[in-house]
Parts: sequence; C-alpha cells; structure tokens
Amino acid sequence: MSIEKRVVIKIGSSSLTSRHGEISKIKLEKLANEIAQLKDAGHEVVLVSSGAVAAGYRKLGCLKRPDSLPEKQAAASIGQGLLIESYSHLFLSHGYVASQILILRSDFLDESRYQNVRNTLNVLLERGIIPIVNENDTLSTERLNFGDNDTLAAKVAGLVDADQLVILSDIDGLYDKNPTMHKDAKLIENVPEITDKIENAAGGSGSSLGTGGMKSKIEAVKIAMASGISTFLGNANKENISVDAVGDRAVGTYFNSKKSETTLNQKEKWIAFHSGSKGEIILNPHATDRMVIKRKSLRLKEIHQVNGRFENGAVVRVMDTNDEEIARGVVKVSSEDLQRMLQDEKDQAIDSTVIMEMGDFVCHLDAPITVGM
Repeated sequence: MSIEKRVVIKIGSSSLTSRHGEISKIKLEKLANEIAQLKDAGHEVVLVSSGAVAAGYRKLGCLKRPDSLPEKQAAASIGQGLLIESYSHLFLSHGYVASQILILRSDFLDESRYQNVRNTLNVLLERGIIPIVNENDTLSTERLNFGDNDTLAAKVAGLVDADQLVILSDIDGLYDKNPTMHKDAKLIENVPEITDKIENAAGGSGSSLGTGGMKSKIEAVKIAMASGISTFLGNANKENISVDAVGDRAVGTYFNSKKSETTLNQKEKWIAFHSGSKGEIILNPHATDRMVIKRKSLRLKEIHQVNGRFENGAVVRVMDTNDEEIARGVVKVSSEDLQRMLQDEKDQAIDSTVIMEMGDFVCHLDAPITVGM
C-alpha cells in the first residue's frame, strides 16, 4: 500500500480523561478508532499524547491535580503506564502495534541524540508501528507546568518530516476573539500566515485538566510552518475529527504551509528550534545585511563583541547592535579563541577567518526564532 500522508496527531489531557480525572475509555476508543481508520487508508501516524499526570493523580491518592513537582512526577509515572496499556490494547484490537517514546527536552539539545530519536521514529513508521510520544514528565525538571505537548508535537512533526500536524483539544479552533467572553466571536477557518492579528487572537490557558492555551498552540504552529508543515486545530470531541482533518474537510482552523526555498532542512531545524544557544556573537552594523540578505559566511572582521563561553561546534545566537536576535548558528571557533583573535592586532589573514559557515546558520524567517527546548 502506498503512503498517503505522514501525520502527527497531538491530543490534550482534557480530551483523554473524564471530568473526575480518570482515563475515559470512550474517549480513548474514539481516538484509537480514528487513527486505525487513517492507518487503514495508508497514512503513517505518530501520536503525541498528553494526559499522564491527569490519568495518574487519583491513583496516587490525590483528590485534585497536584501542584507540587514531586507529586506531578509521581502521578505521571502511574498515569503513563495506564495510558500506554490502554493504547496498546485498543490498537492491537485493530491489528496495529503501538510503541512508547518518552522524550526529555535535553534529548533534543544534543544533535546526535536528536538524530537517534529521528532514526527510531522513522524505523517504527516504516514498519507500520504507531509511535506514542510524550514528554518524560517523571524525569523532567523544567517547565512541567507548560507540558501540554503542543510545542513537542510540532518539533516531532519536523523531526519526521510530517506532511501534517493535527492538534486536538477541547476547543473548536482559533477564534478572532475569546469565545467564552464574546458571543459574537467567529471561528477563523484558514490562516495562510501567522500575523500580529493572529497572535493577538490567541488566549490564555484552557481547561483545568490541561495546562496549555491557544498561545502555546500558535507557537507550535509557527514551528510547523517554518518546517513547511500544515497544521489543523480542532475539537477532539467532534465525530471523526482526525480522519476529517487529514482529509481537509473538518470544522476547525487550518494553518496552511507549503514546502519552499525557505523551508528548513533537518540541520536547520535542529539549529533553530532544538539546539539551545551557548552564547552570543554581536555583529558590526554593516554585517547584518550581508549575513541575513546575502547569506554569506560570518567572518571575524564582522564581529563586534562576544558574550558567554562556548566551544568550537556550539550553537550561538547572532545579535545586532540593538540586541535583536537575527540568526542562530554553529561556530567554528571557541569563545576563548574568538576573544583572543579580537584582541590581537588583526592582519588580513586573521581578519578574513570564517567563524560561521554559510549553511551552518539559520536566519529569522517571517517571525523571530524564539522557541527552543
């Protein structure tokens, strides 16, 4: 059977659990049935699933979702097992095998680990397996209260070169204003690009079970669009929503993106969204246009200042003199050597030393690259 689309589906906590915080068998069965339909139609599917903390906190003996980090992590360790057990049983009933991948943010910081995750996912997909991805909340110590997985799903979509990202939650899509406060709010069905107006339409946190809001979803969409991946945002409770979303006939919001010359390749995706910066290089005023517009390699003579400590091969932020980030890239020289070279009396040979090769940096596209693990 030919592959139709490679799809990443993200499902939020409130879309998987009952109002009491337990795993909802009905909701899980609905999702599994839809994914099985997609698989039957020849699509490859990666599921990014929230819900571990929400599914486990009652089993931990808590009456409500815990606030402390240790209790959240303990609840996640219980809930993740319950989730994967349920998913595995449901997918096996359709003839499909599921696998579990728990990811830490640090797994994306190192390029070799990033590539290992990519290789594993590709093998699973090529063998017809349904990978179920979640952040490893039990071990994660940073920003667990932002662990709604929207950004993770967008990064996984870029990692596997997905054709489409489907974000499912308890909202119908992006509205022009908050629908809970304005009865005349209108659903925005198609978004060709993320503008200031679109970002202003994004609201705060949603349900009590989840921790993410529309703002995090828009940030996720920006990552997906930079990778040339179209995104759909819709309500998980709608009948056949996953199948209809992939078939471009669902009610919700479609963020349209096309592969182009500005679409990031895998190296650029890692630099832009995953690597994490180790320091800063501030350019001379005349060097900005040469690097951003003409896409020329960065040379020593174009550097005004170096901040932070980093080794050869590290990713650094490239700043202008107004303290605005204009690019991010891999350096060929350590900060110590750079400082020494800048302090030395420059001759022509030193002055023309390449610090960052063309192809080893990513300039900002339509929106600043500010989202990183």
